[in-house]
Amino acid sequence: MIKGAVVLSVVGAAALVAAVGFGMSSGTGSAPVAGKVGVNPGNVERAVPGHLVAKNGDQLAAFSGGCFWGTEDIFRQVKGVVATAVGYTGGHKVNPSYEEVCTHTTGHAETVLVEFDPSKVSYKQLLSTFWENHDPTTVDRQGPDIGDSYRSAIWFFSPEQEKQARESLVAQQKKLTHKIVTQIQAVKPFYLAEDYHQQYDEKHGTHFCPIGHGS
Repeated sequence: MIKGAVVLSVVGAAALVAAVGFGMSSGTGSAPVAGKVGVNPGNVERAVPGHLVAKNGDQLAAFSGGCFWGTEDIFRQVKGVVATAVGYTGGHKVNPSYEEVCTHTTGHAETVLVEFDPSKVSYKQLLSTFWENHDPTTVDRQGPDIGDSYRSAIWFFSPEQEKQARESLVAQQKKLTHKIVTQIQAVKPFYLAEDYHQQYDEKHGTHFCPIGHGS
């Protein structure tokens, strides 16, 4: 993990998504930080593969935008986000460790799992937050963080989420000169990252990892 520049502005946030997903914990969940957003989206700390379940009325979303420390920190500032956790998805290795993911041989991307209340924030708003706070035009890279684990990706939980994600990509592309390389895929098995990665910026009062707009 490379310590980088400051996190840029937080746009709106969140929602329309199905309350089902995938997961198996590879690390232990961290305790909530007092007065802050929760840390167990979809009950991921106890989930078995294929059974991430949000609380009644909540929905799930997942985004990869480079270093997951900064990406999680951004989504935790969004009103309507109920809980977040960082982990790994999109790869072929079961229960990968951070060290394994960093070899860029497992196929996993650093990812933030988000549980949100759709009555307070829309999925469209969450997509806006995602686009505005990383560079979606760089392949397998965010600033000095290089490798497929830092790729840009949206992991959808329903056909409606996929539709909105693809529509948002088209709209975002019109604002940019360079081609967006963000992957849009159905959510894959999600493995919790080690405890020390969870809510890293919030715990340490820092804003690590470069996150910037595309051009």
